[in-house]
Amino acid sequence: MERVRKMNELTTPITEEQVRRLKVGDQVSISGVIFTGRDTVHKYLHEGGTMPEGVSLQGSIIYHCGPVVMKDENGNWQVTAAGPTTSIREEPYQADIMKKFGVRGVIGKGGMGPKTLAGCQENGCVYLHGIGGAAQVLAEHITKVRNVYFLKEFGSPEAVWELEVDKFPVVVTMDSHGKSLHEEVAKASRSTLEENL
Repeated sequence: MERVRKMNELTTPITEEQVRRLKVGDQVSISGVIFTGRDTVHKYLHEGGTMPEGVSLQGSIIYHCGPVVMKDENGNWQVTAAGPTTSIREEPYQADIMKKFGVRGVIGKGGMGPKTLAGCQENGCVYLHGIGGAAQVLAEHITKVRNVYFLKEFGSPEAVWELEVDKFPVVVTMDSHGKSLHEEVAKASRSTLEENL
């Protein structure tokens, strides 16, 4: 029986050395700043777009998420739900964005494909699986909305939200050593299916 792995606590910005120590199956809690990013901004950055002046993604984590965000009575943004969205849609762009912007981690659900896995190996990055169906629970780990970018251009779900998080829980399912839990599950499923045909 495999031993229970200890929780890896990471604070952004994250170094390549920290990422290279992580392996598939490791539990991670993230504190610091993360940035949301979905289809529109990935395509925009991939095609030569840039982040606003003074905003760096070096050592950062991108969260595939379109958070539900509202203003409180004081006019401050509050995140009420922040569940991960399906990541495979970003497969054409993700490896390039990791390399170009120095991203060290990606949070989402469902995993990503071979291009992103190769990008994780080359650039020292990990894919972190968020808990699906727990949008409100995950929102409780977001302590502050620091800023929002491209809100007018892309709309709220597709905007880049800069969030402060405290002990945001995720699991490494694609590491920088070429291992992908998603690929292993797919292979095992195909094998079982073939045996039963």
